[in-house]
Amino acid sequence: MLAAGTAYAPLAGGQGRQPPTEAKVKQQIIAESIAAYPGRCPCPYNAAKNGSACGGRSAWSRKGGYAPICYEREISSEMVRKWREDNAAAL
Repeated sequence: MLAAGTAYAPLAGGQGRQPPTEAKVKQQIIAESIAAYPGRCPCPYNAAKNGSACGGRSAWSRKGGYAPICYEREISSEMVRKWREDNAAAL
């Protein structure tokens, strides 16, 4: 029996490997955007140093400066296409 969350390795030579779904690509775009932010509060739902939600203190909530991508609704089809193009070798 396999444990929940077990990942399957791709077949040799990449055969049988499916490209990531649009939802997975959007999650990756968000993760990369958050990782690129130098502070602790890129998005409202992230935790501040004291453990509370960043909320209105987040970079996403403030005008000017950094504008991290925090929500799937912010990601266009063009952004998904560009991410797939830029990451084709890794897929």
